[in-house]
Amino acid sequence: MSQRTMNRLRRSVLTLGVIASVLGVTRADASAQESTSTEGALFLLLPIGAKGVSMGRAMTAMDGVESGFWNPAGLAGVDQRQVVLFRGDNVAGTGTAVSVILAHSSLGTLSASYFLHDVGSQDLTDFDGNFLGTLTVRNHLGVVTAATRILDRVNAGVSFKLVQFQTACRGTFCPDVGTTARSYAMDAGLQMSLSESFRIAAMVAHVGPALQVLNAEQADPLPARVRVAVAYDLVSALTEDEELGGWLSVEVEDRLLDPGHLSLYVGSELTAGRADALFLRAGYVVGDDDRDGARVGLGLRYESFDLAIAKSLATSAFSESEPVHVTFAIRF
Repeated sequence: MSQRTMNRLRRSVLTLGVIASVLGVTRADASAQESTSTEGALFLLLPIGAKGVSMGRAMTAMDGVESGFWNPAGLAGVDQRQVVLFRGDNVAGTGTAVSVILAHSSLGTLSASYFLHDVGSQDLTDFDGNFLGTLTVRNHLGVVTAATRILDRVNAGVSFKLVQFQTACRGTFCPDVGTTARSYAMDAGLQMSLSESFRIAAMVAHVGPALQVLNAEQADPLPARVRVAVAYDLVSALTEDEELGGWLSVEVEDRLLDPGHLSLYVGSELTAGRADALFLRAGYVVGDDDRDGARVGLGLRYESFDLAIAKSLATSAFSESEPVHVTFAIRF
């Protein structure tokens, strides 16, 4: 066998190994999955937004500017134009997102969002330990969401997503490991207000074609999910003080294509104030493997600005706890 053929064989083996390692890291980072999972693009399951994190992901029945990444129907409750910035460090990599939200009083709400999940960089070497280059792995997500209110009781929304997994190598002796895989997905959700203080909601998330990284035989289905939820404004039901509110949200999630993997999410939000307000949030996750545990957070709305900060207290095999998540919104 010629030296040139040997080099090609080494590169091919290294390429497959690197991509397999990257997929493994991404799956571990997405959390909440069993080791035998064959789902792809699990970064879609990463939480985006400080409110969602602090409420233990119990967002299906809640509204707000983060709803484009949770239940699109929740965007119908947003009645002002806004630009929203998101930042959060996950177990492996960092997440950065931006949303532009346009609201019309009679037509509904439209938003466009972009999410970058930067897994990071890793130095590559050949079988002899010689440096070849640096591998960079990034996941990209583009989301367009439309939501509207029907008969003052029902919010409906749909999101269209473009999903991309990308690797690139920089270096003089980089092997041919640059890879780009794309797919698309849909979210659809409903929220119904049975009264001023009680809501029910349901949605399906991440429904779309399998993500193909290497070949058609290797393609893995997207992590499609179904969620049902209820939310109750307990504080408003107990007091007539319009300056106080306190939502309790509970939801159950399961896999759409492989039912029987239930997760329970519980979140709470205590509000003091109306136009300008302070928010105290807490949540808990059950049945999400090494992500089980509590979350806490704070929120502040003042004039044209909103700021939310969240911290996960859950621990995992990969780190002691997740770093802080931040959401910042400007209304215009």
